Amino acid sequence: MAATSSDHPSELTLREIPGSYGLPFFGPIKDRYDYFYNQGQDEFFKTRIQKYNSTVFRTNMPPGPFISSNPKVVAVLDSKSFTILFDNDKVEKKNILDGTFMPSTSFFGGYRVCAFLDTTESNHHALKSLFISFLASSHKKFIPYLRTGLTELFGNLENEIAEKKSADFNTHSDNMAFDFVFRLVTGVLPSETEIKSKGPVTVTTWLALQLAPLGTSGSKFVPNFLDDIIHTVRLPFFVIKSGYKKLYNAVYDSKSSLLEEAEKSGMKREEACHNLVFLAGFNAFGGMKVLFPTVIKLIGSGGESLHRRLAEEIRAVVKEEGDVSFSALEKMPLTKSAVYEVLRIDPPVPFQYAKAREDIVVESHDAAFQIKKGEIIFGYQPLATKDPKVFENPEAFVADRFVGEGEKLIKYVYWSNARETEQPSAENKQCPAKDLVVLCCRMMLVELFLRYDTFTAEIGKTGGLGTSVKMISFTKAT
Repeated sequence: MAATSSDHPSELTLREIPGSYGLPFFGPIKDRYDYFYNQGQDEFFKTRIQKYNSTVFRTNMPPGPFISSNPKVVAVLDSKSFTILFDNDKVEKKNILDGTFMPSTSFFGGYRVCAFLDTTESNHHALKSLFISFLASSHKKFIPYLRTGLTELFGNLENEIAEKKSADFNTHSDNMAFDFVFRLVTGVLPSETEIKSKGPVTVTTWLALQLAPLGTSGSKFVPNFLDDIIHTVRLPFFVIKSGYKKLYNAVYDSKSSLLEEAEKSGMKREEACHNLVFLAGFNAFGGMKVLFPTVIKLIGSGGESLHRRLAEEIRAVVKEEGDVSFSALEKMPLTKSAVYEVLRIDPPVPFQYAKAREDIVVESHDAAFQIKKGEIIFGYQPLATKDPKVFENPEAFVADRFVGEGEKLIKYVYWSNARETEQPSAENKQCPAKDLVVLCCRMMLVELFLRYDTFTAEIGKTGGLGTSVKMISFTKAT
């Protein structure tokens, strides 16, 4: 439950929400150009916070014309106001996962999958319960499957560095993530199905076609007015139709216990399968595709001193425990903290959207604001989780920020669509695989520093999802 609502009296002054949507049609386009080309994401929000002297204000969010019929939002950009997005009694999440537009349901077999359902819709409870039950029943597979995948990942990276002097981390990481997720969901490796090695490219294309209106090509050779076309027309499903069908068939034919469980609970097998493809492709693989390179980028930025501390902690605990296990991971406070700090600094999903169910009052640190029923509320998480009134030196990556007394700050890490201290349930919209994602990141660090003392990498940007990472060197463990 969010701390800010109209249920209790507040000592904060009720202030009119500042900001403007500009002229119809032209205002959203101007904001879109500022957001993508003139200022960039962070500056777009920071300049408006300064202009209005408020972390809550009105603005337009992309894509705007002609994809979005209503680009108007109320932005909530501090740690306190952001939590209204988690209060399912006061906000709804119907068809608003990607913001002010929704991709065609043809991407999901014609169904509105769980991520686009509000908590009040009966299918949401059934599907979310199914996902949570599946993850709970699969937990014994997590560490063995991850260790197998990570062993192969680091072996491939070493071989490529030896051959080419550098290695494309993203490609190898995508392959590892896809194999792990697919095997977890279906019980078989993609190489044993008609997908073969094409899974990561298929899912990446499927994601890109849906999410193109929310990004740019990232190419300096494409003029802005040409790049902006992807914000004005929806990209069609038919481009990936055959690839998606192969992915769907592979999951459908796998005799996944999850599909059998869905049928027993009265769900259509087809609907359950499209939801499972979305869970595996969008939620799991899509998140890992962004997050794993981010882990390497930020841990790399800590340099040899951080690497030494992580290696000492990880190796000491594994030696004491005799193996890598859930209990061993819990005895690695620095490793755990470093992962939370990655999720705080650079969350895999930076945006949250909701629509007010009723007239509500939202509080920032400094004022209270009334949001009317039906208005869209938008949160840009990287600002909310770098709130200087919550975190000291908020822009810096501080690996041990959440160690000791710092553990109390974990509740201000919001990456999973809720506070990190809360748990996913059928009644909320928190990521059902929240704990698995954290586990994957910890395991990445454990396997990395069991093998190596330190590493170096080159960091770039991708036009689409996440960060580009090239591994330059590994120093073997001494």
